[in-house]
Amino acid sequence: MSNAGNESPTRKGNTTSVDMQIFASNGNTIVDESYDPHLHRNRPHPTTNFETLVHLLKGSLGTGILAMPQAFYNAGYISGLINTVLIGILCTYCLHVLVQAQYILCKRHRVPILTYPISMKIALEEGPPCLRPFARYAVVIVDGFMIVYQLGICCVYIVFVATNVKQLVDYYWLTLDVKIHCLILLVPLIGINMIRNLKVLAPFSTLANIITFVGIGLILAYILDDIPSISEREPFAEVGKFPLFFGTVLFALEAVGVIIALENNMATPKSFGGTCGVLNVGMVVIVVLYAGMGFLGYLKYGADSEGSLTLNLPQEEIMSQSIRILFAIAIFISYALQCYVPVDIIWNVYLVEKYRDSNNKLVYELLVRIVVVIVTFLLAVAIPRLGLFISLFGAFCLSALGIAFPAIMEICVLWPDKLGPGKFTLWKDIILILFGVVGLVAGTYTAVRDIIISFM
Repeated sequence: MSNAGNESPTRKGNTTSVDMQIFASNGNTIVDESYDPHLHRNRPHPTTNFETLVHLLKGSLGTGILAMPQAFYNAGYISGLINTVLIGILCTYCLHVLVQAQYILCKRHRVPILTYPISMKIALEEGPPCLRPFARYAVVIVDGFMIVYQLGICCVYIVFVATNVKQLVDYYWLTLDVKIHCLILLVPLIGINMIRNLKVLAPFSTLANIITFVGIGLILAYILDDIPSISEREPFAEVGKFPLFFGTVLFALEAVGVIIALENNMATPKSFGGTCGVLNVGMVVIVVLYAGMGFLGYLKYGADSEGSLTLNLPQEEIMSQSIRILFAIAIFISYALQCYVPVDIIWNVYLVEKYRDSNNKLVYELLVRIVVVIVTFLLAVAIPRLGLFISLFGAFCLSALGIAFPAIMEICVLWPDKLGPGKFTLWKDIILILFGVVGLVAGTYTAVRDIIISFM
């Protein structure tokens, strides 16, 4: 779960306390090399390396892993395996770039922690002159992508729960449109989103994690039973489908907000990076799990692979019905956690100051929570296409947040004289930016096109 709204220092609109802590002389920032931001992070409950690794793994196991077989259908099993690993390496590298760039900025401005949006703002202010005019919009742009991404996750969760419940209701009672099931979920979703304290949600989150792990184990039992020959599957799919694969894998693997929040809360943050650091170890495990689930799921179901593996399970068996119920419960609980992030950004960053002295402050906050749920509900009802939803939000948001923005930040942080021999870092980051932009445009276009076609 992204936690952009909980990183300190506190943001108020487009400014932060760090704006008052920039030491300059003749226009050049003075860097105190003796200052180590990691030593000044006063976290009440810092996490150990192992706890951080567990949180990283838990935060990455959700609807994304269940969509991997359909992703492999859009790529082919050989292309899927190779490109899942390559995209995993790319995501991991870009996360390292982001974390390191934020560390340099914290060191330069003598603050223990910076949020992603504020880091981007300060980096642009100190970067190439051609990029500096964009600094004033950086916070809104990054927050905007974060909000859209989290709302997208919430939409995916609504469609996921509604679709799985629909299969059970269709079998035992009567056939109803998935939109009716989304409507039935609206009131419970509003209710769970009224919980304002994350500590109250913590026990439910633990329950959801346990359910998810058990459910994945049970699904693997189905997949491994009577697997068809690999000769019945395509090693490579048509190129036109690849953007859908790219978007789905990005949605599944990339967790920018989670990574930043976990690194910020570590007792020994220096152990997060490095060859055998928490990030690399966690991402290796995640990539292996996702590639394995995608490969085996596609091998089992082929072209019939659905947007969620749970939808491929037999409708009539008690075990498969139990799996659907388990995942529906787990994802319903997780909805509140995912919805917390956009609410936190919208309310605490952009609205709380306006209503700080109002007697109806709580009422306004609850209204924001209700509106956020209604927006995700309306999107889910308008486009109840689970797999395409995942590809759309993965390509649109994470190509920017997870690839292009970290590269832009690195260029600005190292500008002008620390870009390596022959300005190698500059050219490398320009390639990453172009790759992110192409992924965003191609993935978004393909997903939107297929969504439109699905209604025709």
